[in-house]
Amino acid sequence: MSNLSDVGNLMYLDLEIIEPGEIINTSEYIINATAKELSNTNGRNWIPLIVKEIAEDHYQVIGNSFIYAVAEAAGLEKVWCIIADDSEVTAKVTKILAGEEIPKINLSTASRDEIKAALEYLIEQPATVLKGIKIPVATNRIDEAPRQYWQDLKPITKLKCGISAGKKVKALEQVFYLTPESMPDNIKDPKVLTTLTTAELKKIAKKRKITGYSSFNKSKLVNLLSQ
Repeated sequence: MSNLSDVGNLMYLDLEIIEPGEIINTSEYIINATAKELSNTNGRNWIPLIVKEIAEDHYQVIGNSFIYAVAEAAGLEKVWCIIADDSEVTAKVTKILAGEEIPKINLSTASRDEIKAALEYLIEQPATVLKGIKIPVATNRIDEAPRQYWQDLKPITKLKCGISAGKKVKALEQVFYLTPESMPDNIKDPKVLTTLTTAELKKIAKKRKITGYSSFNKSKLVNLLSQ
């Protein structure tokens, strides 16, 4: 647990009492070349590490991990650090602010503009698997879909918006997460019903005490339940 009196403080700490945290995926060349530039100046990291206290006078990096790697390569004995609390929320926000983690939005409740911006971000990435997706079409169909009930992102593949299963759906997981609502038993909206599996539709029919549904295919079940 961090010493609350130190949280938020800028401190000049010995590098040897700081653990690196998560290993960064940066080339050795970039690290060493930056370390040389740092050594050619006054050897101070003017952009501080963000650390949390994990034991008395012992810390762990939670943000700006690249700076730790550079400081270590440069042989610095002390580094400037900002002391953060040890909550998971702080660690996550710190990584996002440091550009070390991509922020995600809740697709269950996201606005149309948020969906559009997220898709644009993904399509702009090098070697994207979403190249060729028509953003206005995909945005509109996702926005209009009953995504508040989705348990995962697979229903997107049924929207005929150019996003098929496999790698394309996996790419969407970089920017979207879901907090689904429970599906009401009295739902009659065909748009919602068509997103469900045949087994799920039969469960709803059973709860409504409808008879004769067991041999129905999905299309007939949707028609039955939407009445």
